[in-house]
Formats: sequence, structure tokens, C-alpha cells
Amino acid sequence: MLKTEAEIQEFYQKIVNNLSAHEQLYLASLILNNLAEKKVMVIDESDTWTEEYQNDLAAFSLQYSFEGHIC
Repeated sequence: MLKTEAEIQEFYQKIVNNLSAHEQLYLASLILNNLAEKKVMVIDESDTWTEEYQNDLAAFSLQYSFEGHIC
């Protein structure tokens, strides 16, 4: 069983990298479908923007555009 990122990278280089594009896409679809069935949470929430940050960005963008910086 693969345990470390190095082992996974080695597996990819030796096995997956040598598959045809069609085979790689089929393998990717199998993996993604399996994850979807398990409803695995793979989104790192720590790297998402809060609503406050999104509002600040929108306000800054609007202010910037009103100052005539956008063509």
C-alpha cells in the first residue's frame, strides 16, 4: 500500500505516466467517481475567503473602477 507522497510520486512515474492518455483519463474518472461516491471532503477550508474578505475585495474593485482606472 502506498503511504507517502514519495511513494505515490514513484507509482505515478512508473505506472500512470506510462499509460496512454485514454487510459489515464479512464483511471482519473474511476478515482474521481470513487471519491464522489464516498462524498470525501477534499476542499481545504483554511484557504478559502471569508464573506468579509470577499466584500472587501468587491468594495475595493468598485472604488478602483469609479476612479477611472478601468478602460
